[in-house]
Amino acid sequence: MGWKITGRSAQATTHPVDEVLPPGRMLVGALQHVATMYAGVAAPPLIIGGALGLPPAETTTLLGASLLIAGLATLLQTIGFWRIGSRLPFVNGVTFAVVSPILAVAAAKQDATLPVIFGSTIVAGVFCLVLAPVFCRLVRFFPPVVGGTVITLIGVSLPPVAGNWAQGGDRKAADYGSMTNLGLAAATLVAILVLHRVLTGFGQRVAVLLGLLVGTLPAIPFDRVDGDALSGLAMFEVPRPFAFGAPQFDVSVTVSMLVVMIVCMTESTADIIALSEVVDKPADDRTIAGGLRADGPATAFGGVFNGFACTAFAQNIGLVALTRIRSRFVVAVCGGFLVLMGLMPIVGGLVALVPQPILGGAGVVLFGTVAVAGIRTLGKADPNAGSNALIVAVVLNLLLNHTSRAGGKAPAEPTDPAVTLPAQSAQQPTRA
Repeated sequence: MGWKITGRSAQATTHPVDEVLPPGRMLVGALQHVATMYAGVAAPPLIIGGALGLPPAETTTLLGASLLIAGLATLLQTIGFWRIGSRLPFVNGVTFAVVSPILAVAAAKQDATLPVIFGSTIVAGVFCLVLAPVFCRLVRFFPPVVGGTVITLIGVSLPPVAGNWAQGGDRKAADYGSMTNLGLAAATLVAILVLHRVLTGFGQRVAVLLGLLVGTLPAIPFDRVDGDALSGLAMFEVPRPFAFGAPQFDVSVTVSMLVVMIVCMTESTADIIALSEVVDKPADDRTIAGGLRADGPATAFGGVFNGFACTAFAQNIGLVALTRIRSRFVVAVCGGFLVLMGLMPIVGGLVALVPQPILGGAGVVLFGTVAVAGIRTLGKADPNAGSNALIVAVVLNLLLNHTSRAGGKAPAEPTDPAVTLPAQSAQQPTRA
């Protein structure tokens, strides 16, 4: 597979992406990735389950399937199989883009919502797998000014999501935006910045994970950590294929899901390019096609096991940039943890004990780092050449105007979980 290295001279040429770290560092780095992306992957199934009025057991089924699929997709991306996988430290998970179409289908299909959605998800996954070799060739038409602008847009659009998390995540909650929530987020942010400044070596690289732990401790006396919710979670549960009934196929719903899949492929392509810049391993057509091929089977598999479409998680790209831990095998261990969490809801519940304000404080750092990666890419484009400056100015101005008109609200895409975490809502899934 190209990463088995023998001899001193060979070790000297090993790229950091292919480096196998000591077990302890691999474990801590992987847990840091899990803590960073958990809220994002848990949000869509919780919102969908709440909107459809599913009982807690069925909502837990959706959540377990989403975690399992995220883990398998991440393993495909990092380890790879044949021509599947980008073989980069790339975390995949359920996209928030599926929420709106599913809610629209729910209004029209009523009881048949999930079978129709899962049928269209299978078709979308096959579509992604087949289209990947063609889609990746479009990258050559995107010079650094375009790629850098897209990456910057991703980073600039994410901070409102962190702001929503910092205020509590659920706008309907009585304590949304309270000083307690904001104080916990601020304490986490300060802890991460201080730890990243004073620590050195590996300690500096896991400053985000340490900051999450430090921020969670003061949340306990404020009753923001609900350990009793763990009692409602099963120890072990294997997702059953087609647990909500045999898949159904509807032309209009399938077309909508194909559009969602194209959006996911575009987002994954931009994120692969961003990550390749962060790890200093430029992505070619084969790398991008492999990454998209991993999205396809994972999405189709999700349709079988009660999950949804997969895409990249930009916040984990920010984590790679911040920690400088570029080994794809660290992220592969993260994928293994996600598979375990999908099979053991109790394990996922332990991670979910971290309150959303704490995640919001960490998100300020992680999401901003993605924007920095985009700016770094833009630096490779001559602003005086052609219309480079004009392209960047127009696109950024449109984004800022959109944000201003939205009143500063967090965008629905890519990860705006206006719900509580699963360990805190196992008994009563939040209604969207």
